[in-house]
Amino acid sequence: MAEKLTITLAQLNQSVGDLAANAAAMLAVREKARHADLIVFPEMQLIGYPPEDLIQKPALIQRAAAELEKLATVTADGGPAMLVGSVFVRDGALHNGVALLEGGKIAATRFKYELPNYGTFDEKRHFLPGPLPEPVLFKGAMLGLPICEDIWHPDVCRHLAELGAEIFICVNGSPYEIDKDVLRIDGVAKRRAIDTGIPLIYLNRVGGQDEIAFDGASFVVGPEGALWVQMPDWEEAVVDTVWNKVAVGSGHRWRCEAGEVHELAEHPEDIYCAMVTALRDYVNRNRFPGVVLGLSGGIDSAICAAIAVDALGAERVWCVMMPSRYTSQESLDDAAGCAQMLGVRLDTVPIMPAVDAFADMLAPVFEGRKPDLTEENLQSRIRGTTLMALSNKFGPMLVTTGNKSEMSVGYATIYGDMNGGYNPLKDAYKTTVFAISKWRNTARPKIGLGPDGPVMPERIITKPPSAELRPDQKDSDSLPDYPVLDAILTGLVEHEKSVDQIVAEGFDRATVARVERLLNVAEYKRRQAPPGVKLGVRNFGRDRRYPITHGFRTA
Repeated sequence: MAEKLTITLAQLNQSVGDLAANAAAMLAVREKARHADLIVFPEMQLIGYPPEDLIQKPALIQRAAAELEKLATVTADGGPAMLVGSVFVRDGALHNGVALLEGGKIAATRFKYELPNYGTFDEKRHFLPGPLPEPVLFKGAMLGLPICEDIWHPDVCRHLAELGAEIFICVNGSPYEIDKDVLRIDGVAKRRAIDTGIPLIYLNRVGGQDEIAFDGASFVVGPEGALWVQMPDWEEAVVDTVWNKVAVGSGHRWRCEAGEVHELAEHPEDIYCAMVTALRDYVNRNRFPGVVLGLSGGIDSAICAAIAVDALGAERVWCVMMPSRYTSQESLDDAAGCAQMLGVRLDTVPIMPAVDAFADMLAPVFEGRKPDLTEENLQSRIRGTTLMALSNKFGPMLVTTGNKSEMSVGYATIYGDMNGGYNPLKDAYKTTVFAISKWRNTARPKIGLGPDGPVMPERIITKPPSAELRPDQKDSDSLPDYPVLDAILTGLVEHEKSVDQIVAEGFDRATVARVERLLNVAEYKRRQAPPGVKLGVRNFGRDRRYPITHGFRTA
């Protein structure tokens, strides 16, 4: 019976579906942590999380079982045991679980009991819940192995405590949301530890997976709620936790030696890091050589260029200015200044020849009609086609730059500025865009590859936003001021409030009703928009799934 245990926590990225790469990463950690008794890996580390409907492929399930057996065989060398998350089939049912690999075999398995089925999660679509788990005996320590959602409900930990668990090890695939790190520690983990009197290890994955970013930020809390270890956020990390069996009253308890407590990114750096992480992994995992984007001289494209540089490096970011007759010299200068600050390539491709060609081509059928939104949208679509041509010809992925405020009310041109492979700002309201732009001009993210200094001319942040598709155009000509618009949208989208409820908070009824109408009629555009990283509690796509065609209104 051991009196001391070294439990190594491997906060790793994952490649969904690349079982061989994930297994190799785990073995690399094991080779460097041969002093450990046990190495713990995040939820679904072998196949990647979330696997979505990939999990329906029998070949993946079979390959996962074979890879797990290979990993188990490695532990016959007498080195560290491993706790590995994967998928398991029992009695014909598929389970999300963990396996303890020790002594050359799969020594124990435990399955997830509470399956999340809200927001980004739809685990009940794929898995059946396991039975309430029992503790696993490992070198004299009774380990309770709740998985992710299991600790968000008290029953699993209480059940494990009643059966003699002495240390909780909770593996997770917990996506980033604003303020979620505080909720995990104070709202969930500490409550379980204090409620049961048992210390809790919380291990989370890190990295981007399509529209989700995982921030890591793993930790250990004691039975009194003290934070014993805090791992960094937004980067891979492998940390040893040292546990000693100490006398407490007439019995003994396991306690973790105090470890390093890292400072986590504060607002708005955490939002910015989520954008950088998601874009970096999306581009790299899909094997794009880099990205291309339109640089207009406005704040949305400027901050997207900065995000791209911080994610990929300046040498992999190509910016293109596409002026029209309405493009101001100020915008030309600001785009050039932004490109110079970021150190990226900037090319200029004027769109007037194409605009004039479309005008001539359509003149016979447009005869007798005054210019309107149609001509404005043509400019945007010409720009979108131009950027897609560069993407097709040279290979970089097109980054689109529309923010959540615009996407909410349809202030974006389908097949125009909505063109692209990924949108870092998709879940960022315009007020958030201003906040992260101001922050990035004075600070550099911990995971960034870009410059230390400012990344855009200050004028880009302070000037009134404009699409520059007609003379002297301002966003405020068509939309409420962004602080007002974003507050209304937050009520409608994030909190599902009615028009009456938002009006009761002091907003003009006609304005709120108009915003609700625009939100509803723009659903068809959002269905055709590129993916983008989730930041808040309800993003367009995984969280908020509305019918395109419906007649319900709250006004």
